[in-house]
Amino acid sequence: MADKKTAKTIHEYHLSKNQPNQPQFAVHNLSDYLEEHGESATKPHIHSFYQIIWFKQGSGKHFVDFKAYNVHENIVFFIAKNQVHYFDFSQDYTGILIHFNEVFLAQNENEIDFFLKGNIFNDFYKQPFSKLGNDSTPIFEEYILQLEREFINNNEFGKEELLRAYLKSFLIQIHRIKIRNEEADNEVSLGSGEKRLQLLKFGKLIDEHYHKGYTVNEYANLLFVSPRSLSNLTQQLLNKTPSQMIQERIILEAQRLLFHSNLNTNQIGYRLGFDDPSYFLKYFKKHSHISPRDFRKSIS
Repeated sequence: MADKKTAKTIHEYHLSKNQPNQPQFAVHNLSDYLEEHGESATKPHIHSFYQIIWFKQGSGKHFVDFKAYNVHENIVFFIAKNQVHYFDFSQDYTGILIHFNEVFLAQNENEIDFFLKGNIFNDFYKQPFSKLGNDSTPIFEEYILQLEREFINNNEFGKEELLRAYLKSFLIQIHRIKIRNEEADNEVSLGSGEKRLQLLKFGKLIDEHYHKGYTVNEYANLLFVSPRSLSNLTQQLLNKTPSQMIQERIILEAQRLLFHSNLNTNQIGYRLGFDDPSYFLKYFKKHSHISPRDFRKSIS
């Protein structure tokens, strides 16, 4: 992995950045990985790829976007690209790390749609993890075994296709378990089929354009729906307005920059599309109930 410094403090990691001919995929033993990369892994950082962390054994905390989550046996975390996270300092973890890029998993538009439907990454409205029961771990152990075996093959025929197939199977199975766990915990369902896909596409558009000051009408146009239809969709599935979803993404990015960069509030405001620094201060305080300066102090 290669890294670069952004605004002095935050690190961004890339997958096979200088090896374009290599599969945009990797699988690691968790304890070995933390032994080798522990110094960087325990500092806040982001990736330009997706990461699955399967903690098979060990207990502690894992940190994702300003929240600490308990780590225990057979819990699987899903870390999206550009999502800030870091490990604690525990040395007792055993498990598996899987890294991959979206382009590796989804080769065409149909596969991208399927990936979105089953997206368990970067979902701001759900917990970023799932628990595995003892009855389900053997099938995931088998997928990991197949992934590890194929990963070390030296460019044999169909290597990427098999890796992709095993990874998709792993994701489908873990997504099924996550749905069952959420239903058992009585969490609000995000629906299914076309409505859920439309909502996920809206979230993806927000992630791409939140810093451009797009209105709800402009997002609706990008989705080829009316603003009323978009509002009905988000209200029905999340009990939120489209504006609230946009605001939450802007505030999250502001918090990330306040926490992990040395940019001042004016610079952060400009980066997020605010031409008037004073308006950014009011906007942040209105939606966070705290000023940017006080937020930065509270987490320093």
